[in-house]
Amino acid sequence: MKVKVSDLFDLNETLAKELLESVTYPWEALSKIGDYIEKIGKSLPEKEYRRLGENIWISNSATVAPTVSLCGPLIIGPDTEVRQGAFIRGNALVGAGCVVGNSTELKNVILFNHVQVPHYNYVGDSILGAYAHMGAGSVTSNVKSDKTEVMIKGEEVIPTGRKKVGAMLGDHVEVGCNSVLNPGTVVGRNSNIYPLSMVRGVVPENHIYKSKEEVIKKEEKH
Repeated sequence: MKVKVSDLFDLNETLAKELLESVTYPWEALSKIGDYIEKIGKSLPEKEYRRLGENIWISNSATVAPTVSLCGPLIIGPDTEVRQGAFIRGNALVGAGCVVGNSTELKNVILFNHVQVPHYNYVGDSILGAYAHMGAGSVTSNVKSDKTEVMIKGEEVIPTGRKKVGAMLGDHVEVGCNSVLNPGTVVGRNSNIYPLSMVRGVVPENHIYKSKEEVIKKEEKH
């Protein structure tokens, strides 16, 4: 069951490399995101980032619409676009070349470089690997209905010690429109989630998730 940081991500594609190298499983970093942003934000080049208030840093090459709501701690990386009506609620490290779309909400997240959450997405208590893409209306559900501890359920069951865990998406994951990633979902590198899916547990890398009963390994390209 490949759910470790080393299984999911290229750490050269994020400013959170040091943080993620300090943990085994990605959800172990969720409680540390805010403090980590405040730590590294102070060391960002002043010529490349502008600082808003105490703990918001925005790259000079980022495009941020005037109608967004930004709460720190927050870093927005180079060449990232934050579109109209986005709501970033804090503890968010957004990488380079990302798209945070209209009416998208982020809370306690790490978005690696080139992540796209472009249309009506909710991403909370989650980590999205490089080039991950969430289709319109797809969301991470980060709290169970009974408010109990979130467990990672695959070939084995791993306790997270947290009541709030969204989704861990490996590099190059594609999530179809209007899908729901239930608490504790882990999707391996290069996997695809069909539109309108309700996903729970662990989806292996290089697979296509059509339904709970139909998870198909991708054909190798020759």
